[in-house]
Amino acid sequence: MGTPEFAVPSLQVLLEHGYNVVSVVTAPDKPQGRGQRVGTTPVKDLAQARGIPLLQPLNLKAPEFVSAIAEVQSDLIVVVAFRILPPEVFRIPRLGSFNLHASLLPKYRGAAPIQWAIIRGEAETGVTTFLLQEKVDTGSVLLQARVRIGQDETAGELHDRLSELGAQVVLQTVRALETGGVKPQIQDDSLSTTAPKIFKEDCEIDWRSPALEVHNFIRGLSPSPCAWTKHKGKILRIYRSSLPPQSEARDGRDAGRIVEADTHRILVGAGRGVVALEEVQQEGRKRMGIAEFLRGYPLKIDDRLGSR
Repeated sequence: MGTPEFAVPSLQVLLEHGYNVVSVVTAPDKPQGRGQRVGTTPVKDLAQARGIPLLQPLNLKAPEFVSAIAEVQSDLIVVVAFRILPPEVFRIPRLGSFNLHASLLPKYRGAAPIQWAIIRGEAETGVTTFLLQEKVDTGSVLLQARVRIGQDETAGELHDRLSELGAQVVLQTVRALETGGVKPQIQDDSLSTTAPKIFKEDCEIDWRSPALEVHNFIRGLSPSPCAWTKHKGKILRIYRSSLPPQSEARDGRDAGRIVEADTHRILVGAGRGVVALEEVQQEGRKRMGIAEFLRGYPLKIDDRLGSR
C-alpha cells in the first residue's frame, strides 16, 4: 500500500527479490497540474507495468474494500506513504501489517518527518518499520536505519536518500517477519516528538529568527511546500540558501534587510547573522539560481523582505 514516489523503491525491491505481491493498493486517480488532467500515482504506474492487480479505494472502511483485502489472502501488508488504515484492514494478514516511516521513531511522528527533522536542525535521522496499531505511528518498532543529514541538504534530497534506504529496510523487515527473526520493541512515548503536516501559510520566513534557523527552515521546506517571503508585496519563494562565513556578525537590527547585493549574491539580515539566497522563484516566474534571477529582477541594498 503506497502512493507517491517515496514508496516506489520499496515495491520495486520486493519484486526484484521474488516476493509475490498479490495486490497493490494506491490512491484513486485525480486531476493534476494546471491542466487538471487526470493523473495516476507513481505506485500505480509501477504496478501496472508489472501486471499486479490494483485497488484504489475511496473509503478504506468500505465493506467491499475490506472484503477485497481478505480475499487476496496475503500473509503481510506493507505500508509506505499511504493513508491511515483501519483495524479491520491491518489485522487481516497472517503476519500482520507494518509501516515504513521516515524518522527514527518515536521522534517525529506525523505527516512531515523529513521536513521537521531538518527545520529543527537535526544532524541525524533515518527510517523505521513498525507494526500498525490504532494510534498513528505508535506501534512496536521492528527495524531502524540511521543516516547523517548534510548541513545544506534539502528535504527533497534527504527524501530521495531515505526512499532508497527505506526500501532496503522494508526488504529486511519482510525477511525477518517471514523467518521470525525480529522482536518488536515497544516505543517509549516519553521520547516522542511530532511532525504535523505543513501548510503554505506556515512557510513564511520569520527573518527575526537567527540565521541558522532561517537556513534550516528554507532547506527543510525545499522543494515543497517551499519557504517564502515578500518583496514589495510579491511572493518570493526561496528554495536554497547558505550561511556565509560572517553569518553571525550582525545583530537583529538588520532582520529582513538586504545587507549586501551584487550581480551574483544577495545577503539578507536575520535576527542574528545573515543568510545568502542561492535559488529563488519570483511570483509568476520560473525557479532559478540567484545570479540568473538578479539579471531580470534586481534586489538592492536596504530593500526589505517579509511582511512582518
